Amino acid sequence: MTESEEGVPFILDTQVIDMATCEPVTTAMVEIWHCNSTGVYSGIVASGNGDSSDASNINATFLRALQPTDSEGVAQFISIFPGHYTSRAPHIHVLAHFNGTTFENGTYGGGVVSHVGQIFFDQDLITAVELTAPYNTNTQELTLNSADQILAEESATNSDPVVNYTLIGDDISEGVFAWVAFGIDMTSSQTISGAASLTVDGGVANANSGGGGGGSPPNGTAPTGAPPS
Repeated sequence: MTESEEGVPFILDTQVIDMATCEPVTTAMVEIWHCNSTGVYSGIVASGNGDSSDASNINATFLRALQPTDSEGVAQFISIFPGHYTSRAPHIHVLAHFNGTTFENGTYGGGVVSHVGQIFFDQDLITAVELTAPYNTNTQELTLNSADQILAEESATNSDPVVNYTLIGDDISEGVFAWVAFGIDMTSSQTISGAASLTVDGGVANANSGGGGGGSPPNGTAPTGAPPS
């Protein structure tokens, strides 16, 4: 998932829970993605994406991954702590897929999506990470959690989208281990369309992606003032 991206090592355990039964969901394919230490998402070229001048970034795949849940409903990811970009606090996007197909080349497709969300971090943890390199080279303004509209919306639904965490060592540079559980409606089926698609010939921007804006779920709609979903 990390590929060659540099940053604070970050291990994330996501646990999927069936809202109807409170039992772990063992059949989910969890997908996460986030920007790098200087606010750039792979696979998209758009205003607000940290470096919109890099046209080759449409072909990049860093910091995107899928993992199936285990017998406890847990999918673990090894990445780096996400940086920030204009108008958004640091966050990670999460999808829960079902009934898709894992192909021989390692890609996944088809099926349905039953959960679309984002997860967040304590402000003190963000502050500590942002003091380290290469996060401290990011020239984009840092948006605080208190000003992030998506965090406010998710918190207003009686959910807690902020992860629990502990440091792996004595110093933040040694890494962070975080965990979060989220309940999903197993009867839900949501329509998702990404801002771009990766083909055998490279990345292709989707015409209806709304120009890459968006802190909301990646449904091709660009919320006001928010960079790429």
